[in-house]
Amino acid sequence: QVQLVESGGGLVQAGGSLRLSCAASGRTFSSYAMGWFRQGPGKEREFVAAVSRDGGTTYYADSVKDRFTISRANDKNTAYLQMNSLKPEDTALYTCAASRPLAWPEVANGLKYDDWGQGTQVTVSS
Repeated sequence: QVQLVESGGGLVQAGGSLRLSCAASGRTFSSYAMGWFRQGPGKEREFVAAVSRDGGTTYYADSVKDRFTISRANDKNTAYLQMNSLKPEDTALYTCAASRPLAWPEVANGLKYDDWGQGTQVTVSS
């Protein structure tokens, strides 16, 4: 089990950028695949992005591809989500999650993740 704490959310104007961080406890961070999910107001949780254990493989939802970048620093037990060209429809609670190694399409399925953080709110104004 790993404990996850997100940070970096906030209020930003459309077209702006934010970088989210997900800090993990424990010494086995590098054994987990990491994912970011979001849930907007009145919407179901949706997959945003995921990264493999070594950071070499990444996956993105079509809605964020070419705008968001997921990465990780295993020496810092932290995963990141760089979000550029933000849109009002990106407004959501963003949550990171950890899983055993996954491949597409399982990596986009939240049910495959074992540990979740509490989330950080991102609000994009028009």
